Amino acid sequence: MKKYKMLFGLIIVLFCACNNKEQIIKEQPKNVVTPPNMVWVPGNTFTQGAKTNDKLALEHEKPAHSVAVDGFFMDISEVTNASFKKFVDETHYVTTAERPIIWEEFKKTLPEGTPKPADSLLQPGSLVFNDKVKNVTDYTDFRQWWKWVMGANWRHPEGKNSNIIGKDNYPVVHISYEDAQAYCKWAKRRLPTEAEWELAAMGNLKNSIYTWGDDKSKIAKEANTWQGNFPNYNSNQDGYAFLAAVKSFAPNSLGIYDLSGNVWEYTQDWYNVNYYQELFSKGETAINPQGAVEAYNPNNLCEKERVIKGGSFLCNESYCSSFRISARMGMAEGSSSNHVGFRTVVDLRMLQGK
Repeated sequence: MKKYKMLFGLIIVLFCACNNKEQIIKEQPKNVVTPPNMVWVPGNTFTQGAKTNDKLALEHEKPAHSVAVDGFFMDISEVTNASFKKFVDETHYVTTAERPIIWEEFKKTLPEGTPKPADSLLQPGSLVFNDKVKNVTDYTDFRQWWKWVMGANWRHPEGKNSNIIGKDNYPVVHISYEDAQAYCKWAKRRLPTEAEWELAAMGNLKNSIYTWGDDKSKIAKEANTWQGNFPNYNSNQDGYAFLAAVKSFAPNSLGIYDLSGNVWEYTQDWYNVNYYQELFSKGETAINPQGAVEAYNPNNLCEKERVIKGGSFLCNESYCSSFRISARMGMAEGSSSNHVGFRTVVDLRMLQGK
């Protein structure tokens, strides 16, 4: 009889273990050392997407849905110019913005039938915010405040006559998704999933709109964003007209800096406008979701996009208001600009060599 009781108990344990689908890694194992310049993000089950009291939430942030994410380590700041330079010095990597443009490849990202520009225009470069733009009232055409600048890249953020001297601690920009992945491979890290990014941004708070809570009046104090009438006038109330050095503002409750504003940050997820609805329709908590299986943006069918999070120094309530935790946007894999960067993460499986 004792034998059968033990067998029955073992079956119960196995049954509970198999059905406890939301069992996740929450605490940092005591025998695991925190990697340099990173912090442990405790695992948790939380609501991803638009908060019920967020009046600025957009449709692609809905519906909110339950996710459970294992704990992991995240960079305390965005990858800096100094860190990216070390990577380039050791690998001789050439970023997307520095490579010659091959028309046969480039035209695949454009609407069919687009005529080939003059060869003099098909030169390496990147997108730079046009700080001279004035009197913009129509926000539907972003070409009014963005310009293609030949010679713009991570070493020359505003064009060939600019440089990053004295800006080692600024986030590296003009980085494509491919560039970020190459850095991750070198650093033995990876980009966060969108769910991991939101968990880290939420920190020790619960269902908050911003990384510091729900008080919108604190934006200028807590993050590098745009104050004034975008894109015509920036009052610089937060102390910065454009990009700021990392750690210029207070960290969130986990000790992570600049998850709101400064530069947009890549995640590894495909941007698919239907993904949140698909997760929600399953009616169950998604365990460590890896994002959509394919990219889909009806407004950009020519290019595949990745999800970027956090907003940038250009975000203003009248335009994108993407300094909110649930805010998201698609970024074409081969594109780069002077307001998009990235940070990396490491999970326990990676540290164990799995």
